[in-house]
Amino acid sequence: MPLHIVHHPDYDANFPADHRFPMGKYRALMEALQGRGLIVPETLHQPMLLPASSLRLAHDPAYVDQVITYAVPPAIEREIGFAVVERVSRRAQLATGGTLLAAQLALEHGVACNTAGGSHHARRAQGAGFCTLNDVAVAGWALLAERLVRRVLVVDLDVHQGDGTADIFRGEPRAFTFSMHAERNFPVRKIASSLDIALPDKTGDADYLERLRAVLPELDARARPDIVFYNAGVDPHLNDRLGRLALSSDGLRERDRTVMGFFRERGIPLFGVIGGGYSTDLAELAARHAILFETAAEFAR
Repeated sequence: MPLHIVHHPDYDANFPADHRFPMGKYRALMEALQGRGLIVPETLHQPMLLPASSLRLAHDPAYVDQVITYAVPPAIEREIGFAVVERVSRRAQLATGGTLLAAQLALEHGVACNTAGGSHHARRAQGAGFCTLNDVAVAGWALLAERLVRRVLVVDLDVHQGDGTADIFRGEPRAFTFSMHAERNFPVRKIASSLDIALPDKTGDADYLERLRAVLPELDARARPDIVFYNAGVDPHLNDRLGRLALSSDGLRERDRTVMGFFRERGIPLFGVIGGGYSTDLAELAARHAILFETAAEFAR
């Protein structure tokens, strides 16, 4: 079976080409997936905007209102890294809807991917670090609220610690958050996940994969998940502008295969979001993000 993929053209909010956040990567990723034959009309899905009530499951109602009315205070916009104008708000809302849709597709088909998502620095009361809304946290709370699952596991392998996700799920026994990241990278003040592994600078493929393989049985035993939310950020790549680790492209592929293989062999649904990745070469960056989809397609058959 082809891989179920969620995408919307408005994931690209049309930032200037020289903006620090490479917004054009969403368009470039779709071009890369089409070139690899991974886009099939029957399994390509477009998300809708979620109601504000869904966003409020994870975020403070006052902040949700600010986002959907384009009234985020300038101080918070500075922490996010850009102004939350109409197209940025729409992009964040659609990406959040896309992550929830991908989760629902994974429950039905075993595996699915969103071509955006992984905005893990958005906390309950505000956004930060290029993240306006925390799509994974909204989707997790929505599945729990609708009783579609009893327990969720977040496996966050972005190079940056998933502080916002940890904040939003803090104290919730039905959600287990795991982050493996560069110790000396953003955010400076981290919020403890259910389990964190902080890696030294320049950690390469062998050491990274050894740590990952060792921890997966513990995650399964402690989380007992009905679904896995996988943040497959490619910023651990050795050529990433904002990363401090040293994974190769082959290392990223083996990372994704390791995570997906472990949980799919146990019959646990899993879906992927693309997380962080920062490069001025959009084609190269899109190729790194496409690894998630190429690997997921192996488990969709």
